[in-house]
Amino acid sequence: MTYNNSDTSDGFLPESEVKFIHGKPVGPPSRATLMVKHIGQLVTMRGPSPRVGPALNDLGIIEDAGIAVAGDRILAIGPSDEVEGRVPVAPQCELIDAKGGLVTPGFVDSHTHPVFNMTREKEFALRLQGKSYMDIAGADGGIRASVRDLRASGEETLKAELRKRLDRMLAHGTTTVEAKSGYGLSTKSELMSLETIKYWNERHPIEIIPTFLGAHEVPDEHRAKREDYIKILIEEMIPEVAKQNLARFCDVFCEEGVFTIAESERILEAAGKYGLKYKLHADELKSSGGAQLAVKLGAVSADHLIAVSSAGIKALSSSKTVATLLPGTSYSLGLDKYAPARELISRGGIVALATDCNPGSNYSESMAMMVSFACLHYRMTPAEALSAATVNGAAALGLAGERGQLMEGRHADFVVWDAHDYREIPYHYGVNLVSSVVKAGKLVVSHDEK
Repeated sequence: MTYNNSDTSDGFLPESEVKFIHGKPVGPPSRATLMVKHIGQLVTMRGPSPRVGPALNDLGIIEDAGIAVAGDRILAIGPSDEVEGRVPVAPQCELIDAKGGLVTPGFVDSHTHPVFNMTREKEFALRLQGKSYMDIAGADGGIRASVRDLRASGEETLKAELRKRLDRMLAHGTTTVEAKSGYGLSTKSELMSLETIKYWNERHPIEIIPTFLGAHEVPDEHRAKREDYIKILIEEMIPEVAKQNLARFCDVFCEEGVFTIAESERILEAAGKYGLKYKLHADELKSSGGAQLAVKLGAVSADHLIAVSSAGIKALSSSKTVATLLPGTSYSLGLDKYAPARELISRGGIVALATDCNPGSNYSESMAMMVSFACLHYRMTPAEALSAATVNGAAALGLAGERGQLMEGRHADFVVWDAHDYREIPYHYGVNLVSSVVKAGKLVVSHDEK
């Protein structure tokens, strides 16, 4: 694998020189800085964003296709010979021969917890012996164990660990990822986590959307006086996060034994006063009304939903709040129960998929595996799962119409696969089928053997 993080602009057209109206290039012909030809099957996801119901199965496929990119945007898309024949190219234009392979939009992983040092494989073994997630958390394990370790870790250690996870995500086809704090649970450590995210967002090819999750758990020192911690969240952490512009979203773990509905609402409304948008860990282990609260507050997404009630499904299905489902979490926890994806889809809900990459309940950076799990355990079709992992993942980050689709004028974020049909992604699981990754118009990963 080669990994390209060069800042060179030789032969690249500045974005300011590429003019688009309604997604169409206008003015003097722009020069292609990157061309992909001989794409056997191109999944464009052109059309509405987000997708609901039957539209989830409409992938906008073009056979024998080509893509021309100018700067960080798609300049032209269509039959390979036509694109290659009509688009002028810039000096040193990069050429990718897909050799009849599959091309899709880059994955948009809209729920991850990647800032940590200590892994928790011992807890995985304990669960195999019959201990539940909450049993382990109650015995000083779980999130609070990660908090104790993160507080003892230096910022350089966190940077190095986050870099490795981002590299794996990118190598497996993720081009945009949401990243939460939440293993610090003190003002100092939460800010350090968000600053670590910011550091790599400015340097790594992957695009990172930061989320403040100080309300992930109540830390050890405040267990006897949880209200004191909530006041710190509201009066100290949130204002400082907003002042330093370190997060786009605020999330809360709304769950029995963690934060109640009333506490979650207080925290999110406080964040809203500082301009942060809402996300919510909702109804993961028990039905508590988290989905309804997310809809009530106009949250961008309600995530997990393994135990969501009929009332919660009804609320989500008549709202714009995205139901972000995390099949890898049920799988990794060894649960028999999975989120009700089929009912949410049949009732018109907006369904997205994400990894929930974290050290405790699902340590995986592979969105392709989540697509496979969604097909096998949610009974989603391969097309539905791919839509949920791209165009609807973008909607779960407030990026509908900006990411997750391949259309003229849109960002050039896509994956070339060592596969010929999109159904191979969930079918040929457990291996990395990615051949190349293009992010913002630049080839940033190549698995091709030289």
